[in-house]
Amino acid sequence: MREPRGTPAPVGAVRRELARLGRHPRKRLGQHFLSDAGIARRIVELAQLDGTQRVLEIGPGLGALTQQLLPHARELWLIEVDRDLAARLRRQYEEQPQVHVVEADVLSVDLAALLGAGEPAVVVANLPYNIATAVLTALLAHPRCVRRMVLMLQREVVERLRAQPGTKAYAALSVLTQFAARLRPGLRVGPEAFVPRPKVESEVIVVEPHAAPPVRVADATLFTRLVRTVFTQRRKQLVNSLRPLCSDPTVPLRAANIDPMRRPETLSLTEFAALSDALGMMGNTTSRLSDGSVDD
Repeated sequence: MREPRGTPAPVGAVRRELARLGRHPRKRLGQHFLSDAGIARRIVELAQLDGTQRVLEIGPGLGALTQQLLPHARELWLIEVDRDLAARLRRQYEEQPQVHVVEADVLSVDLAALLGAGEPAVVVANLPYNIATAVLTALLAHPRCVRRMVLMLQREVVERLRAQPGTKAYAALSVLTQFAARLRPGLRVGPEAFVPRPKVESEVIVVEPHAAPPVRVADATLFTRLVRTVFTQRRKQLVNSLRPLCSDPTVPLRAANIDPMRRPETLSLTEFAALSDALGMMGNTTSRLSDGSVDD
C-alpha cells in the first residue's frame, strides 16, 4: 500500500485558525488536526457516499473532513467533545439544517437514540489514539446503526485488527473485530498530514459490520467472554488460561478437538467458535469478566 501524496498540507492555515480561536491542541483530548485536503478527499471516497446516506463524523475538530463530507451526505451528525470547536461548528453550519452538532464525548452518546430507527449511518472519524479501541468496540456493538466505518487509527492498532493466528499482533481485538466485521484496506497517512505531528504512523481502514458473523456460535456473549479471558493470559497454554471459565478445561478442549497445550494466539476464529460452543454445552462457565472494551 503506497503512501498517498495528497495536496500540500496547509499547516499554516491550521495554526492560524487555532491562534484565531486562542487555542492550542489539547493533549488530554489527543488532538491532532488533519491538515491535508488531499487525504481528506481520499477518506471521503472510501466512505462511498452518493448523497443519500446519513453520516456520523466523530471528532470533526476544525472541519477538514466535514467540508468534504457535507456535499455527499443527506444528513450529517458531528460529535465533538471540545466545547470551543463544537461552538465553532454550530456557528459555521447554523444555516444548514441537515447538519447536527452534538457536543459530547462519543463514548457517552447513545448511538441508537441519536440516529433513531432510520437506515444505518456511515461513520467517518479521525479518532484520538487513546480512545480508538473503545470507540470501535462501541460502534461494533450497534451493527444496526452502522453500515460502514472509515476510521483513522494508529497503524499499530490497524495491524492488530487484521492480524492472523500465530502472529505477534494477533489478540482479542483481532478475533472480536473479525467476528463482528469485514475489514478493507484504506490508506496510510504520515505524521506530516497533521497539526501537531503525532509520534506514530496512522492508517485509514474501512470496517463493515457483518450481516451475520462468519462463524456461527450458540452464545455470542460467551464467545466474547472466552476470547477476552484467554487473551489476558496469552502466553499460557489453554488448559491453564481457561480455568477462570471452567473447572476442567480439558473437557471443552477435547470436545472442540483442540490440543490443551496450544496457546490462545494460535486459535482461528472457527476454533474459538467451536470452543465457545463446547463451553456452553458444559453449562458451568463463570461471568466474572468485565464487558468493557477490548484493549488487547
